[in-house]
Amino acid sequence: MAAFLPLPALHASHGGCWLRDGAGTTRGTSKGDAIVAAADTPLLLLNAPLVATRLGYPDLSGLDLLELFAFVHPARFVVPTPKGLTHALKLEEPASDDAVPALLQQAAERLLSACEQPDWAEREGAWTALQNLTRQRWPWAALLTPRIARPDKAERWLFTRLPEWEDAPERPQPAQITIGPDEVAARLAMLTGSGAEERPAQRAYAEEAALTFAPRRAEGQPHLLIAQAGTGIGKTLGYLAPAALWAQLSGGTVWVSTYTKALQRQLRRESRRAWGERRADGSRPVAVRKGRENYLCLLNLEDALQGGFSGRAAVLAQLVARWAAYSQDGDMIGGDLPGWLGTLFRRRGVAALTDRRGECVYAGCPHYRKCFIERAARASAQADLVIANHALVMVNAARGRDAAQRPTRIVFDEGHHVLEAADSTFAAALTGAETIELRRWVIGPERGSKGRRRGLAARLADVASYDEAGGKAIAAARHAAEALPGDGWLQRLGENAPSGPLEELLAAVRGCVYARDESGGQEAGYGLETEAAQLDGPFIERAGAAQAALAELRSPLIRLGVRLEALLAEPPDWLDGAGRARIEGARHSLAWRIDLLAAWEALLARLGGPADPEFVDWLAVERAEAREYDIGIHRRWLDPMKPFARTVLEPAHGVMITSATLKDGADTEWDSAVARSGAGALRIVPRLSSFASPFDYAAQAEVLIVTDVAKGDVAALAGAYGRLIEASQGGALGLFTAIRRLRAVHGRIADRLARGGLPLYAQHVDPIDTGTLVDIFRDDPRASLLGTDALRDGVDVPGHSLRLVVMEQVPWPKPSILHRARRLAGGGSAYDDAIIRARLAQAFGRLIRSREDRGHFVVLSSAFPSRLLTAFPPGTPVTRLTLDEALHRVATGAFGAPVNREASA
Repeated sequence: MAAFLPLPALHASHGGCWLRDGAGTTRGTSKGDAIVAAADTPLLLLNAPLVATRLGYPDLSGLDLLELFAFVHPARFVVPTPKGLTHALKLEEPASDDAVPALLQQAAERLLSACEQPDWAEREGAWTALQNLTRQRWPWAALLTPRIARPDKAERWLFTRLPEWEDAPERPQPAQITIGPDEVAARLAMLTGSGAEERPAQRAYAEEAALTFAPRRAEGQPHLLIAQAGTGIGKTLGYLAPAALWAQLSGGTVWVSTYTKALQRQLRRESRRAWGERRADGSRPVAVRKGRENYLCLLNLEDALQGGFSGRAAVLAQLVARWAAYSQDGDMIGGDLPGWLGTLFRRRGVAALTDRRGECVYAGCPHYRKCFIERAARASAQADLVIANHALVMVNAARGRDAAQRPTRIVFDEGHHVLEAADSTFAAALTGAETIELRRWVIGPERGSKGRRRGLAARLADVASYDEAGGKAIAAARHAAEALPGDGWLQRLGENAPSGPLEELLAAVRGCVYARDESGGQEAGYGLETEAAQLDGPFIERAGAAQAALAELRSPLIRLGVRLEALLAEPPDWLDGAGRARIEGARHSLAWRIDLLAAWEALLARLGGPADPEFVDWLAVERAEAREYDIGIHRRWLDPMKPFARTVLEPAHGVMITSATLKDGADTEWDSAVARSGAGALRIVPRLSSFASPFDYAAQAEVLIVTDVAKGDVAALAGAYGRLIEASQGGALGLFTAIRRLRAVHGRIADRLARGGLPLYAQHVDPIDTGTLVDIFRDDPRASLLGTDALRDGVDVPGHSLRLVVMEQVPWPKPSILHRARRLAGGGSAYDDAIIRARLAQAFGRLIRSREDRGHFVVLSSAFPSRLLTAFPPGTPVTRLTLDEALHRVATGAFGAPVNREASA
């Protein structure tokens, strides 16, 4: 029997609170008594922020077992629940909530005892980290000190332990080859294994994918394949088979791009079948590449460890340092850093340890040779397969530092999101938040600001001292950047005291948006917007002054870029390899910001004249919980696939766009899918392929449209959700179009469900990141999860944990200015219907993921339009019925011939 740590432990759920003392007595207790107990003495807890939410006591602190787990087993996965902890530590699952406090005592002792074992895998660095955590008064430090022996010799500092990346020669241009169908079939058979089921559709899909890798026929005319593959086809291995074959025979690199982190993790696993972990020379044939804001910045971490963080944030920095020593790739967002770690500290400490502000000094950094970001970039340059996301592929194509490494053979999986990613990537936003970041990048810290951020003058001090023209350009840029918004700009705008031409413009934007607001205060908690049209003379004058200020900044930056190019062309004697790399990095950063300033100037220049039909412009005040957090002017392409085609497709040789939901259910001619591919902008004719799902939807699923839950009746909505979850005994995914209604429903039903042994979790309620919420949901077949758009797509949960999907209503598009413009250009109501059908299809796709899955898809809408039913796979039974009838079908697991059946989709 596992030993117990004799310290008091507390467990709180929606079903109640239980307290166990050090002597082993467990009792139920009230929230008030639990709070008093927690205030008197440190208690053993699991996920303190979540317990604090359950108790309604935000100041709760104690001995959180998740923090101890992160110290003892850094970079090791655990679902942050009692059940998840038992699986990770090989303990017995608690039978009920009242057994959880005893489990916490067992788990604490198991973790502490692990530190005394001679085979503890994560021993190196633990003693040194513990000394630092003791100085930070970390609650666990006193308990760990007697368990961790001082090492015989001094432990290496993290920054000396991390390996250095190595330079490699540039790969040659890939060989021009054509892959035959027999070769593809053989490679696919090898990947699926000898005992795998014969899937003719998967083989046909792989053969189609292979055509993408044929030699390009003309410059600017890539092979473009649009392939719809229903769930269950096996499309991942279907395109990896020809990709692996082409990479092997040609020596080239294939990029596979996804929209969600869940699919990236799946691809990482599946790719091992095709390539294995390492080549014969020890290098990795597969690389995962993300935006630099995903990776730990070692210079930021060093700053945090040396006093940049204080209090609880300093504890977080030490735990992240422990993780960094054992991490596979330094990926903090979706990698092997536990998603729950940052939420334990209630501040955006994790974000502060990444490079989110474009402040990287490249080779000027003392940790450059150990940098996780640089390691990932170099690994991708030498890889056969690069797994990335849509945004990174587009950004890399648009402004990658090395044109020779830009992707030329690309597979866009989750291809229905390509337009959405392009929309964000090629947007322009002249806002307070964006402009203050540019000011900080140019000027650096001001008036006693803390942190290691350095301005242009500090980053390029040697250039300024050596090159007079370069030094003058830096000085002029610094002076011009003072016209940009500075710290406290939002407060000054609220007090009607803007400072400088950009703040004057933002004040005018704010005034115009509120003057034109027609919500009558009904949208007090949400952002407001208005068209960038019919603007008065004073507004145009302020826009002109702001445009002139931006031009005054752009000019010296251009001059500085010219000087840096000259230095690289004729380098001085003191410019070594590291210095050259630093200046190349600075030149790249300069070019990006010069382009950004030019886009802002173009946006302002048009405000006083006619609208550009290619773009949609609007003014906005961004708010959350009735608090303003940003103000600005926004610009989006009316058709974002135009810049996508020019930037991504045109330089490529072969591109495949694939998904289960590319075609609109009402569109048999591929019109919408082709329009959303960018093919029209290049005047190329894509190859079109469609493969139906092998699943028997008539026997495995049913769509239930509940007609007697009144719209706007939150009590009835909550009652319907609660009864449906009870009928299915958990395993329910609830999807909402409004956070306010999600919170209202959760608040009404969570306690009742928990008392019945049905835990309910929710985005925007529980202080847990979305990825961890999905992990918790997947791990417990009796749990249910409520969420918004992020859960409608990309969530792969096995059938035993997901048996019911409930949508609160038809997912109508938000009536924004951008949507209105695209709706007008895209055919009016038909444009809306296509969006809704796509959302319904994506949500339905969460339900049936294998031949064994069974489930119901419920829409609580009395007026669900019949024209939207084509969103569901052919043959899927669709029934309009009352809530009581739906409850009966869900509870009995009834499928097949429903009562009052309207149609089969």
